[in-house]
Amino acid sequence: MLFEHWGATEAERRRTLPGDDLIAEPPVSATRSISLATEPGEVFNWLTQMGFGKAGWYSYDLLDNLGRRSATRLEPSWRVERAGELVPGGPISFEVTHLVRPDHVVLAVLDQGLPGHRVDFTLAYQLRPLGPGGEATGTRLVSRARIRVAGPLGRPATAVLGAGDGVMVRRQLLGLAERCGRAPT
Repeated sequence: MLFEHWGATEAERRRTLPGDDLIAEPPVSATRSISLATEPGEVFNWLTQMGFGKAGWYSYDLLDNLGRRSATRLEPSWRVERAGELVPGGPISFEVTHLVRPDHVVLAVLDQGLPGHRVDFTLAYQLRPLGPGGEATGTRLVSRARIRVAGPLGRPATAVLGAGDGVMVRRQLLGLAERCGRAPT
């Protein structure tokens, strides 16, 4: 799969993240990571304002935001504040299943039906402070996508969704680095 573990250390790939329990033994579990120069609370604000028609996804705007440019500023009115809120994703919405400021946020599309198929997809973002003794001189952002599509075309659909997610999330993490600065690893 494309960019399956882009930027992630072996320890990050093995670590359990919030939301991992939502899809048991998924065919796709991809972990991607980046170090950002901004403290976790600010990175968290960028993450919680994402969404179609809001801040965008900081990725390839033509594909995931109908050409509308992703935000380059923080807008508090776009932020999700608690689990259970919806994040618009275009034709579908993600549910915020976990949200602990400034530690993690998990977005999920679970048990979505397409004719003859079931789609389960989660995106988890966990933030850890970088710096000596826990002093926040930056943030390590670890992202994990877990994907399962069940049905007659489940295997190829899962592979296509996983590859597309790899390309988009890699660009999303780089887009966040454009907004927050990139920290040395």
